[in-house]
Amino acid sequence: MANKTHKIAVIGGDGTGPEVVAEGLKVLEVVGKKFGIKYELTHFDYGGDRYLKTGKILDDSEVEGLKKFDAIFLGAIGHPDVAPGILEKGILLKARFGLDQYINLRPVKLYENVWTPIKDKGPEDIDFVVVRENTEGLYVGTGGNLKKGTKDEVAIQDSINTRKGVERCIRYAFNLARKRNKKKQLTLVGKTNVLTYAFDLWYRTFMEVAKEYPDIKADYAHVDATCMWFVKNPEWFDVIVTDNLFGDIITDLGAMIQGGMGIAAGGNINPEGVSMFEPIGGSAPKYTGKNVINPLAAIGAVQMMLENLGEEKAAHAVERSIMAACKKMLSMSAGKMGFSTTEVGDMVAEGI
Repeated sequence: MANKTHKIAVIGGDGTGPEVVAEGLKVLEVVGKKFGIKYELTHFDYGGDRYLKTGKILDDSEVEGLKKFDAIFLGAIGHPDVAPGILEKGILLKARFGLDQYINLRPVKLYENVWTPIKDKGPEDIDFVVVRENTEGLYVGTGGNLKKGTKDEVAIQDSINTRKGVERCIRYAFNLARKRNKKKQLTLVGKTNVLTYAFDLWYRTFMEVAKEYPDIKADYAHVDATCMWFVKNPEWFDVIVTDNLFGDIITDLGAMIQGGMGIAAGGNINPEGVSMFEPIGGSAPKYTGKNVINPLAAIGAVQMMLENLGEEKAAHAVERSIMAACKKMLSMSAGKMGFSTTEVGDMVAEGI
């Protein structure tokens, strides 16, 4: 990868997004120099402020423009003056669907000296990855209302699951379990006893693909039981694969057991195209401009981006420096870290 110049789109977004992105780029600059990584940054103003000024969210030509990049680094989308759903659907979902980022990848990893609400569990117990299907399910938005606003109102929302969409997600997860080379176990999380059509397709596909991976233990768990085990026995998991809705829910629980939103990073992956990396905690508008938000999740997103771009040595260096910073911080929560946003960024950058 030494001769390639990585083209990276940067979307600072809303609230504290630009603040944490700045720290991520600070670390990228240092690690880039150390490992001789060439990259070009292009900044975009997609987000709530632009929407309030112009009424624009993300149009088709802008999605097409993003396809020319090797990766996207996103801060956060969500503005207190914009009604819920407009930016999330119009920017986040539009990008994910338009760029066919069919994998949402969420490492759940507890670092040393990071508080977890799970009693008697440590870094050796909490280290798994959730592979969430990212372009189908209930988030496709099919359905509608009948007699809206009356006492007889009907609301229908359909979960769309295709064999192609389910299989490519499951196959990605099996390959990841093999690459991780830890427990070599893949757990399908679903609700086969109630969602008998959608998860019948998921389960049958899972078991068929599993035959091609005899070295990986194929496991199944109901989503409600999984929530219990995240808390009681997180060490049981290695790689998890699940649909869009369940993945959205269990990854927030995963974030809390790894120390909170301040340290949780995620990737929206198109293995054949452009992928987007972000801290999963949202825009946190109440902390905007106070220099108190935790940038480690955004720096972790840079780590994931580097790994995705094939810069694995640089990615490992960033993770080691994040882990070293965790040992010095009092907390992962905004305003309680013992350091400012910029100081944490400096600490990780210097650690590289």
